[in-house]
Amino acid sequence: MKQEIEIIQYDENIGIQFNWEENFAIEVKNEGGEVIISANSEGLLSLAKHLLTLAQNEVPVGAHIHLDEYNSLEEGSIGLIIEKRN
Repeated sequence: MKQEIEIIQYDENIGIQFNWEENFAIEVKNEGGEVIISANSEGLLSLAKHLLTLAQNEVPVGAHIHLDEYNSLEEGSIGLIIEKRN
């Protein structure tokens, strides 16, 4: 299967722009010291696009996305930070 995913090109004047799929749902929880990320198809596609966005060569090290129940995750989710490093 081949899936085409469109990501927004990084622009240092604007910063990172993330593109969410409609009707996405993502939950992050800690069970017994293990982090579980569960999402519907739209949520998984959104996360894939976010990872590809951060992976762009032009995106500076330290750039990140911070998600929690007040920003894009389901109620009761623990916070999730995805950060670009060297």
